[in-house]
Amino acid sequence: MLKPLLIEIGVEELPAIPLLKELNNIEKKWLNILEEYQLQTDFHFYYTPRRLVLWHPEFPVKQPDREEEFWGPPKGLVEKNRKAGEGFARKVGVPLEKLSYRRRKGGEFLYYSRKVEGERAERLIGEMVQKWLNSLNFGKEMVWGECPEPFIRPVRWLLGIFGEEFLEFKTHCVKSGRVTYGHRIFKEPIPVEGIKDYFEKLKRFKVILFQQERRERILEGIGKVEKEEGMRVGVNQPLLEEIVAITEYPTPLVGKFEEEFLQLPPEVIVVSMETHQRYFPVYRGEKLTNRFVVVANTPAEDFSKIVSGNERVLRARLKDALFFWEQDLKRGLSPVGLEEIIYFDRLGSLADKVERELRIALRLAKLLDVDPQLVAEAVHYGKGDLLTEMVYEFPELQGIMGYYYSRAQKVPEEVAVALKEQHQDQVSNPISLVLNLAVKLENLLGLFAIGKVPKGNRDPFALRRSGNHLLRLLLDWKVDLNLRQLLEELAEEYRREGLEVNPERLLEFLFERLYHFYPDVNPAVVRAVLKSGTASLPEIDEKIKLLNRLVQSEGWEELASTFKRVANILKGVELPEELKVQEELLVEDGERELWKRFKEVVAQNRQEGIREIQLDNLLELKPWIDRFFDEVRVNVEDPALRRNRQQLIGAIYNEFKRVVGDLKEVS
Repeated sequence: MLKPLLIEIGVEELPAIPLLKELNNIEKKWLNILEEYQLQTDFHFYYTPRRLVLWHPEFPVKQPDREEEFWGPPKGLVEKNRKAGEGFARKVGVPLEKLSYRRRKGGEFLYYSRKVEGERAERLIGEMVQKWLNSLNFGKEMVWGECPEPFIRPVRWLLGIFGEEFLEFKTHCVKSGRVTYGHRIFKEPIPVEGIKDYFEKLKRFKVILFQQERRERILEGIGKVEKEEGMRVGVNQPLLEEIVAITEYPTPLVGKFEEEFLQLPPEVIVVSMETHQRYFPVYRGEKLTNRFVVVANTPAEDFSKIVSGNERVLRARLKDALFFWEQDLKRGLSPVGLEEIIYFDRLGSLADKVERELRIALRLAKLLDVDPQLVAEAVHYGKGDLLTEMVYEFPELQGIMGYYYSRAQKVPEEVAVALKEQHQDQVSNPISLVLNLAVKLENLLGLFAIGKVPKGNRDPFALRRSGNHLLRLLLDWKVDLNLRQLLEELAEEYRREGLEVNPERLLEFLFERLYHFYPDVNPAVVRAVLKSGTASLPEIDEKIKLLNRLVQSEGWEELASTFKRVANILKGVELPEELKVQEELLVEDGERELWKRFKEVVAQNRQEGIREIQLDNLLELKPWIDRFFDEVRVNVEDPALRRNRQQLIGAIYNEFKRVVGDLKEVS
């Protein structure tokens, strides 16, 4: 039998960001609890800033009945020692004479089973709700008042309706009742007569419970604004979700500010709106206007005071920003003062960091044939905006403000753009590329040198993100660098400063990130390529794509069986770095023919620059490799013959490894 179930957890205003971060897990955690209690059913989860709601159109009235089994001592032991059987009988609560023996692996054992009736759902729901709330991870939680149970905000009311009955349960020091609350403008509790009445009362008291309905209402209002104003509203998706989470009755409204503030960089105005005030900017074409959209959380008829209040708040913030802008322009962009700011213990000041970035950048400029003078200028100004009043007030504008202030000082446009793009994952010119790479490499090398290596899920300094961006830049720009050699050379410079960096560990850390770049590729393919020894990102990318096509081809299984035989022959065999096959020791036709064909392929590959053709040449060796294994025994008693045959197979294996990857990983 099934009944509808409604659970509402009433809370003080939930902060949007913690709620949204946990949102994907909230339903999963309730589903896990349903499975744990054997009460699985479909359900919906709704949220507003003041309530978390679970709605089951159909919910089981009880758990399914189940059979409990008990296994006792073996029959032989009971026959020898009756007390062993009597002890088991007392445990299950029946006389020994009523027990039987049942056979299972190992012999016959005392056995007892009984039917256990499932628990009624109304007795479990309160416990389940408490377990669910305790499982939610909103980050920082607190105890409120005298209640010892922590939660992100105080729980203020509970409502549970199962069919026609109101549930009685308690959690977080609150007992369930028969009331809910409407929009915050309505102060008094609202009596609820049942589930249907609950949904009707929320509508009447201006609560839009369904988050999708609130989202659609906001977008519909924005669309109306765009049509009436003839402009475009910049809808930032994360901001939209945040506003959905902090409103129960949203209404988009249009406000404006003085045009004099448009002399500010548009990013300053947008950050002031989106990040600090949760407003949507308004554009005419691609140009920012002096309009904004604020979403009111009220069912008022006259919104004029709300609009004017928000205009006043934004005006004050933009006024401060304009003052910072003018003061910073007077001071100019300069790195003077970075020596007073500590970067990290053992890594010195920000000025020291800039010096290290300069050495890295100049090395990269030489390798990539980029103007070293422009690179040095970009590094010189790179951290200068950290000393400005604007970035002090708006840290998220680091780099962007450097762009505007450097342009005001008439630096070359490439340098100004590089300042803006130094922390981004995409760049538009070679100066930006070198500066961005230098910043990322210094972050990684410096923090690895002082042991700030990410562990588990902890990555407080976002080194994984730095690594991802570094790899993406190298791939996008097809930067053909030997990353292993570069890291070894840079690590040596850090050692001169008394800082120890393990370049191989750092390279391993970076290559671990590569698996995320190829979500549709078998990880074994990526691993095979990485084990080929190459440290050039474009070459790695080419090999992964080539090997992936091979592994997905129709004839791969037959090819794989051959490569597996090659790998098995060499398993546990230590071969010299330089393999030398002695032709005079090739006594069998199968090995002589394979060596002849292999030499021809190697000669072709040395002349052929296209890797795909090199691989095709190697794959043509398959019949000769198969013949070799059919006709030639490798592990013969004669050590010279055995070693020579191993080196022959090793040479073929190494050529495959050079061209595409370590095939034993995928065969």
